[in-house]
Amino acid sequence: MRETTSLFLVGVGGQGTVLVTAILSKGLVAAGYDVKMAEVHGMSQRGGSVSTQVRYGDAVYSPIVGRGGADALVAFETMEALRWIEYLKPGGKVIVNDFRIASAPILMGQRDYPDNVLDILKACADTTVIEASDIAVEIGNPRVMNLVLFGALVESAALSAIDWEPVIRSSVKPAFLEMNLAAFRAGRNAVSPGEPERPARKTPRKKIVKESK
Repeated sequence: MRETTSLFLVGVGGQGTVLVTAILSKGLVAAGYDVKMAEVHGMSQRGGSVSTQVRYGDAVYSPIVGRGGADALVAFETMEALRWIEYLKPGGKVIVNDFRIASAPILMGQRDYPDNVLDILKACADTTVIEASDIAVEIGNPRVMNLVLFGALVESAALSAIDWEPVIRSSVKPAFLEMNLAAFRAGRNAVSPGEPERPARKTPRKKIVKESK
C-alpha cells in the first residue's frame, strides 16, 4: 500500500499556483492515485498569499495538511516559503523560486525585504532553489514561471514516472501550449539535467475531492 504524500504549494495571487495544483491533481488521478486537494485564496486578487494543498496515495481521507505534515513545500515566491515553513515535516523538501514580490508593508516603507531568506530556508530544510522566473523570461514569457517550478517539483518529488505532458496539453490554452511545455521541460532539466523518460502508468482513475476555503 502506498503511503499518503502531502504537498503544500504557496505563492502570491497571479503567479499561477492554482493552475499548477490542477495539473498536479489531474496527473496524479490519471496515474491511479486517490487525490484530495484544498485551496486557500485569501486576498489573492490583490497580490496576497495563496496556498494549496494536495494529498495523494492509495486512500486519502482528508485534504488538509497540518503543521509539520508536508513532505514538500513548493514556493512560487521566496518570502512565502519562509512564511509557511512550519508546515514542512522534519526531513521534508523545499522547492523555492528565487523571486521576490514586495508585500504592502514593504512597498509602504514600513518593513524591508530580508536578504537572508534563502539562507534561513537552507538551514531549516533540504532546499532546492530554482530561478524559475529568470528561466521563464529566457523562454519568452515570465508568466510560464509556474510551469518551470512544476517541472522542478516533478523531479524533486519523484513524480517523473507520470506522463505529465498530455495533462498539460489538456490544461492550458492551445496558443500558449508550446511555451508551457518548454517551461515544464526547462524546470525538470534544472533539477535533473538531461532528457527524462516519461513512461505512463495505466491504472484505474480515481476521483479528486476538492475543498475550498
